Amino acid sequence: MTEHNDPKLKALDRLVGTWKVTGAGSGTVTYRWMEGGHFLIQDVDLTQEGGTVKGTEFIGRKRPYGAEAPSEDVHSWYFDSDGSTLAYVYELEGDILTIWAHKKDSGAYYRGTFSADGATVTGAWVYPGGGGYESNMTRVG
Repeated sequence: MTEHNDPKLKALDRLVGTWKVTGAGSGTVTYRWMEGGHFLIQDVDLTQEGGTVKGTEFIGRKRPYGAEAPSEDVHSWYFDSDGSTLAYVYELEGDILTIWAHKKDSGAYYRGTFSADGATVTGAWVYPGGGGYESNMTRVG
């Protein structure tokens, strides 16, 4: 759990643990808090489109050196074993998790719904022009 009172970050505590991913990709993702509670870390180990995807994502507020206040949105920075770097914006409203690709309202996003017991997240990535794919998670630890 986060060690401070940021409600947007605390809401993401629902993700902490290990999840089995199914849909267009399969494997596991694990979410854990970095010491201090300012960043949620996701470790990714998936098979997708015939290849392996391994990476780490840091999720938190932007706060450049010397800035007094952090960013309004919760951003993330993803780095994978192929050298790709991606950026996202996380939103959790009620049981709906939205992960915007690059920036909020970008047109490319993941939207998933937590089950009432918090054991599953069912959703899909959506891309401009109608593309996308299903991606679901079931808590395994």
